[in-house]
Amino acid sequence: MAQVEKSIAARRLFGRGESILVAVSGGLDSMVLLDVLGSLAKSHGWRLTVAHFNHQLRGRSSDADERLVKRAAEKMELPFVAGRADVRKFARERKLSLEMAARQLRHGFLARVAAKRRLGKIALAHHADDQVELFFVRLLRGTGGEGLAGMKWLGRSPMDPRIMLARPLLDLTKSELSAYAAEARVRFREDATNGQVEIQRNRIRRELLPLLGKKYQPAIARVVLRQMEIVGAEAEFVTGAALAWLEEKQRPPFDTLPLALQRRCLQLQLTQSGVTPNFDLIEQLREFANRPVMVNVAVTVRRDAAGIVTVQESGSQCFEGEAVRVSLTGRAGEIRLENARIGWSREPMPAGTFRAPQRRANCESFDAGKIGTSILLRHWQPGDRFQPIGMAQAVKLQDLFTNERFSRAARHRLLVGTTADGELFWVEGLRLGEAFKLDKKTRYQLKWRWKRL
Repeated sequence: MAQVEKSIAARRLFGRGESILVAVSGGLDSMVLLDVLGSLAKSHGWRLTVAHFNHQLRGRSSDADERLVKRAAEKMELPFVAGRADVRKFARERKLSLEMAARQLRHGFLARVAAKRRLGKIALAHHADDQVELFFVRLLRGTGGEGLAGMKWLGRSPMDPRIMLARPLLDLTKSELSAYAAEARVRFREDATNGQVEIQRNRIRRELLPLLGKKYQPAIARVVLRQMEIVGAEAEFVTGAALAWLEEKQRPPFDTLPLALQRRCLQLQLTQSGVTPNFDLIEQLREFANRPVMVNVAVTVRRDAAGIVTVQESGSQCFEGEAVRVSLTGRAGEIRLENARIGWSREPMPAGTFRAPQRRANCESFDAGKIGTSILLRHWQPGDRFQPIGMAQAVKLQDLFTNERFSRAARHRLLVGTTADGELFWVEGLRLGEAFKLDKKTRYQLKWRWKRL
């Protein structure tokens, strides 16, 4: 408890007499947080409110978690607020993972409660082990410096920037929290989903970290936390430099900026415009000035030679005579070009014996890994070469059109898709590309459906 009190003072997480919403799930971490803050509240004049969000993922067990938290709040004579939602349904409707769906709903609930009760701070129970796990989750996802820096001791709510999220336990390990709970006789409930290895974070906790600690670096947690501190400081510096560049009236030319600064300038502009940035999207903008990049069916972005990003919202994209770069990030999306609509989804291949999908009109399945997450859509151009599935080598697309008896007018209307390197993987009306077919090594398939409007 003394260490938490010291961290709160050193990081200025809570002021004297402040009103705080404490997020409590019923598990070890949050029940310890509630007990510690409850013990410190009187001497610091804090006014605590307990909030619990029921994810409805574990039936009666989820309800039992809620009852435990409510009883603890009543015993401490603290106000209690509960919320609940069908996380599985929300995840299915929004095409999100259960973890992401739960996070969005939980943060939304906490932000609403805090705003309604005029509470400026929400206390969360994340600890040092969570930081280490998050580092590897984001590393495997390909996150940049800001993401690898991990959670902040004090940061803004993703749902309401007026509300701050405080994490008083960030320098304590899980074993230290367990020791405190045993000594203080803190009651808590175990979440059975923590043992499910199909969840990536659980695999990292139960498999990857023990392996790294045993075979490579016994002090893996300490080393990772130190790296997060270093990366975070460097990312903060680059962000400051990018903000300064964006605010300058006489800016140095964008193309002369260091690579890291170019990327951060684009990232900040995308975020400010309400577009979720990712590496592929940023690279497409950075490498090509004045080339449109389709983010989704309604949004296209581009950056000019000066490095300024503009966002265009429209129902469709006309690209007569030029290519439109499209980012295939996420699980699914839709693209509208001229009088055509293309739907795509990225799906894992079933384990076991490989079976090629049945052919259907205006529908193809590609190896997503071979195509990548950045493609170009355009019309046929003279000189294009294509190797349809089943052919031994690539031939001129013009010759294929002749063999298939495409009229001259039809050729110029057809859409083609290429990889970021310019290799054709799809030609409207022809078979898919040989190099991009599904095989036994395929991990994810790109389902591609198109329709003329």
